[in-house]
Amino acid sequence: MKFSEAWLREGVSPALETQALADAITMAGLEVDAVEPVAAAFHGVVVATVTAKSPHPDADKLNVCQVDDGSGEPVQVVCGAPNVDVGQRVPFARVGAVLPDDFKIRRAKLRGVESCGMICSASELGLEEGRSEGIYVLPSDAPTGQDFRAWLGLDDHTIEVDLTPNRGDCLSLRGIAREVGSVTGAKVSEPTVSTVVARNNAQFPVSVRDGEGCPRYLGRVIRDVDVTAKTPLWMRERLRRSGIRSIDPAVDVTNYVMLELGQPMHAFDLDSLEGGIEVRRAVAGERLTLLDGQEVALDDATLVIADRNGPLAIAGVMGGETTGVSPRTRHLFLEAAFFSPLVVAGKARDFGLHTDASHRFERGVDPDITRTAMERATELLLSIVGGAPGPITEVRNPATLPHRGSVELRRDRLASCLGVRLADEEIQRIFRSLGMTSSVSGQTWHVQVPSWRFDVSIEEDLIEELARIHGYNRLPATRPEARLKLAADDEATQPLRRLRRHMVSRGYQEAVTYSFVSPELQSLIVPDGVSPVLANPISSDMSVMRHSLFPGLIKALTHNLNRQQQRVRLFEAGLVFQGPLDDLTQTPMFGGLICGPRSAEGWSVSREGVDFFDLKGDLESLIAMSGCAEEWTFVSASHPALHPGRSARLERNGKPVGWLGALHPQVRSQLDIKPDIYLFEVEQEALTRGVIPKFKPLSRYPEVRRDLAFLVEESVGVAPLVETIRAQAGEWLTRWQLFDVYQGAGVEEGTKSIALGLTWQHPSRTLNDEEINQLIADVVQAAQARFGARLRS
Repeated sequence: MKFSEAWLREGVSPALETQALADAITMAGLEVDAVEPVAAAFHGVVVATVTAKSPHPDADKLNVCQVDDGSGEPVQVVCGAPNVDVGQRVPFARVGAVLPDDFKIRRAKLRGVESCGMICSASELGLEEGRSEGIYVLPSDAPTGQDFRAWLGLDDHTIEVDLTPNRGDCLSLRGIAREVGSVTGAKVSEPTVSTVVARNNAQFPVSVRDGEGCPRYLGRVIRDVDVTAKTPLWMRERLRRSGIRSIDPAVDVTNYVMLELGQPMHAFDLDSLEGGIEVRRAVAGERLTLLDGQEVALDDATLVIADRNGPLAIAGVMGGETTGVSPRTRHLFLEAAFFSPLVVAGKARDFGLHTDASHRFERGVDPDITRTAMERATELLLSIVGGAPGPITEVRNPATLPHRGSVELRRDRLASCLGVRLADEEIQRIFRSLGMTSSVSGQTWHVQVPSWRFDVSIEEDLIEELARIHGYNRLPATRPEARLKLAADDEATQPLRRLRRHMVSRGYQEAVTYSFVSPELQSLIVPDGVSPVLANPISSDMSVMRHSLFPGLIKALTHNLNRQQQRVRLFEAGLVFQGPLDDLTQTPMFGGLICGPRSAEGWSVSREGVDFFDLKGDLESLIAMSGCAEEWTFVSASHPALHPGRSARLERNGKPVGWLGALHPQVRSQLDIKPDIYLFEVEQEALTRGVIPKFKPLSRYPEVRRDLAFLVEESVGVAPLVETIRAQAGEWLTRWQLFDVYQGAGVEEGTKSIALGLTWQHPSRTLNDEEINQLIADVVQAAQARFGARLRS
């Protein structure tokens, strides 16, 4: 929101300098982004009258003019502007004047004719971007001889405020003035708006078929207007200082009212309308050419203003080209409405637009200002373009209009939050300055919220209002009081922060990716995955909630690979969203990804790339932290995004909890990723759930180790073989170790050798050979019975 300081001070003018005023606005919670002069620095420029004009004797495009600058003597000046003419009021830079960019005006001869000054264009005075087509022609009542800068009020500043989305009420001079008055205690003057008396009975039919989307709609016919009239300079200047370009009187007035009161409006060419105005939802497939020339296809979720022939405008966003005001317009239909923020929200973005109107309607417009805005716009239009207004046509649906209720505020709650008890008089003053009415009942304030404050609905909102207007800097600094006690520590649970630190210690970096991803990438990774689709996405490539952590991690990887980072190790902890919105499951997951060389670059290490077992080892180290590694199994299984021969499903006590594997070559090819990628994803609850540590005394008796090499078929996995061996090895088996898997010379084709080291230890005595031999026999017999395994000779 940009506005002129001088315009603001017409509504409220505290005894503060410009910077102090900006600081006060910031302290009220409305952050001031910039304070800039409304015009570049110059001096020596006055209002002058062109009294004579004759062609230059030696130049076809130059004129020799005589100007009256108020000094009493005519001044000769050579001017090359094509629009200069006798009788014009113009800005005139006298000899000795300094224009922007330190351009000094001196006496000069142009093609032999003396020129004593310069008639200026708007761009030469820094009042217009680019290069002006001609000189700046002033209104005929501009006072000759007066300092131009003072006459136009250019010693002014533009203040730009960055508003949070909940403060739509401050998207107007009226709202900003109210806030400044609240903070500084200065008197606030509301704009004076008179009721315009209808001069005819001209009306245009209006019907609202969507009362929820448009609870209030006002229209007025103004006949016999002259839209070729020029918008007054004072209005054009206020628009310019607010960052809005002047177009024509009808558009300028609606923009002016929007800035002044916060109510967006629109003017139609009445002769281009057929039948009557109808506020309805669009029919899918209907098309509309907007004022900016863009043709858009509408859907049935879009609220439109239509007539008998079809859509005329997207409600609350932008009007259509065919019904816009043009120099041929003779009769106007003026529109002012309240559109529901929920209906308008995101519609401009759907069509690649962002307009001043949509910016306000999305945040909420005061539903009670509509008629005032209509009267104000009518009054201004009549003063510029003339015409005869008809009565206001209003369609109103009280059931769907927002109603601001009463909010209760407890004294003790207020004192507890602020750390100080405010006087009743101060509380009443603040509420009154914000347009709120209040009454006291015992220890409770009952506050009636005004129509423009959509953001105040609960007790905490009122406390925040009192704190910011009273002044955060005036609140006492107090130490918080709390009854502190030791928090219960669940020793059977691994804190997530410990998992994070462990991954960092193994060379990983934490990634924090968006919870919404590209639908194309997600369907590539999880073809059958269902997750909610965002109604108003930031962009089209972030329009669905993630079904898995894989898409975000892969996108982060490609970002790094595109910047020549070949060795990447990433992990992420976050929610995934599975199922439709009405049956949504949100699961905290923990995922990781590796790519590139196994070791960081160095003279003593090889450039060997990572493989499946590098990531499996990192994951197993995470699993071991819970103390329940024996509950986990890696089951060979297929995942649509993983390599069928290098993937595994993770199970804990037989329940699937995650996936591990290499990214499928076809997926890599479609994503244009050349190196191998290995990634995993596990439910956080499975990783963090452990057991309470228990002390177990160390045995003082010797260990016994036996190495066994089994010949099994090539298809037999190590995990089920080890599971069978552990079940038969007895309670004294303390550990096992796979130390060799061999295929080649000496081993039959289609078979492989699996060599295991088994270690036993008794807690209270030494095991003898007979016991060990019996255990080995049981192990061999079980392996042979289940897998056809035999000892390798």
